[in-house]
Amino acid sequence: MVATIDVTEGEFAGWRTYDSHGTFDQVVGPFYFRIEPDGRRRCAFRAEAKHMNMGHRMHGGCLMTFADIALFQMAYQEMEGASGVTVQLDSTFVDAVYEGDLVEATGEVVRAGKSLIFSRGQIHVGDRVVMTFSGVIRKFQPRHRP
Repeated sequence: MVATIDVTEGEFAGWRTYDSHGTFDQVVGPFYFRIEPDGRRRCAFRAEAKHMNMGHRMHGGCLMTFADIALFQMAYQEMEGASGVTVQLDSTFVDAVYEGDLVEATGEVVRAGKSLIFSRGQIHVGDRVVMTFSGVIRKFQPRHRP
């Protein structure tokens, strides 16, 4: 299980992030999350030069990675400590993201069963929606590798 870190300094003070050194999430991120007063989770990161494509807009793959991270954050309670994999992630790109933008994701679980969790959300910069997404997580107990 990956540990979380409480951020105490800088722009994301009061948020949390994962201690996931060397993983894809950390190379692309870091991504941050916090629990809102209504119990929902909000995810965020600051757009950097490394996130941009040749057209100086955020690469769609970066937004989809962020959506995948947010999908799991939204489903945190329903995961009940289990591991999971994304089995479906649908996305619609609505607007561009530029270097320096604060990118945030919010959403909700639509339905949670014994092994499948269905969620939907949106990614926004300020009050501009830049992407909508929906996805399905399959939760399972981790197998032990030999």
